[in-house]
Amino acid sequence: MPVLGFVPAMNGNGMSGSVAHRGMVTLSDPTGSATEAYRSIRTNLFFSAPAEEAKALVVTSGGAGDGKTTTAANLATVIAQSGKRVLLMDADFRKPMVHRVFGLNGNRGLTNVLAGTEELEQVIQVPESGGKPIANLHVVTSGPIPPNPAELLDSAKMRAVLEDVRSKYDRIIIDTPPVLYVTDASVLGGICDGVIMVVKSSQNTRAQARHAYEQLVSVRARVLGGVLNAVQVARLGRYYSSYYYGYGGYKGRYYRARPHAGKGRTEKAKKLESIAN
Repeated sequence: MPVLGFVPAMNGNGMSGSVAHRGMVTLSDPTGSATEAYRSIRTNLFFSAPAEEAKALVVTSGGAGDGKTTTAANLATVIAQSGKRVLLMDADFRKPMVHRVFGLNGNRGLTNVLAGTEELEQVIQVPESGGKPIANLHVVTSGPIPPNPAELLDSAKMRAVLEDVRSKYDRIIIDTPPVLYVTDASVLGGICDGVIMVVKSSQNTRAQARHAYEQLVSVRARVLGGVLNAVQVARLGRYYSSYYYGYGGYKGRYYRARPHAGKGRTEKAKKLESIAN
């Protein structure tokens, strides 16, 4: 399975352990190493799966707690920041979390649409950050937990919803339950354009990841790649540690130590800096 990127572990105190903090880290810490990791994943995704080939994307994992919702929320956010219209849908009808990430109403959502009690336009919400709407990002929460999640997702209504949103958004990111526990992700993987699988470092075994991958392939899902999540970067060696944890701080320290570094630079130096930025 191709690797789209890896995300460093988000360690620290306070809210750093909450799903809301992790899911909005690209907004709360725009220059942090985790945010840069999600931007790198976005770039790799754009190159490996252009929007015209893979518009509706399922995000899943092998097991619980791997970080699929965190990945879906942050990936949707950084894609929206690139100017693309993005719809984030919570199709995890077992343990929905997207509404908690963005502080939205989770009582009305996708299950209402699939049950025929609401229209899609009525359940689309605009998330906010710092009291301001997040540009280009819309969210459909899960809604009430139904007794028959797999049947709702494998319905003609769900296919109709996907066709509708494909015509209105540049990318649709769909959060789903773990693929090894229930069939929901496999069902959606078979009718969407691609699947991104999240694997948690030091938690999943190779056998678990392989089994999850084979489960998706068995339903002819197009697995675009994997994201290795919660990586202890120090274990990857000095180069990666310096890159992920040091790049942002290095740039700041460089200019603080050299307050005149920006003056009298050659055209070549200016060009190199613009490329780096």
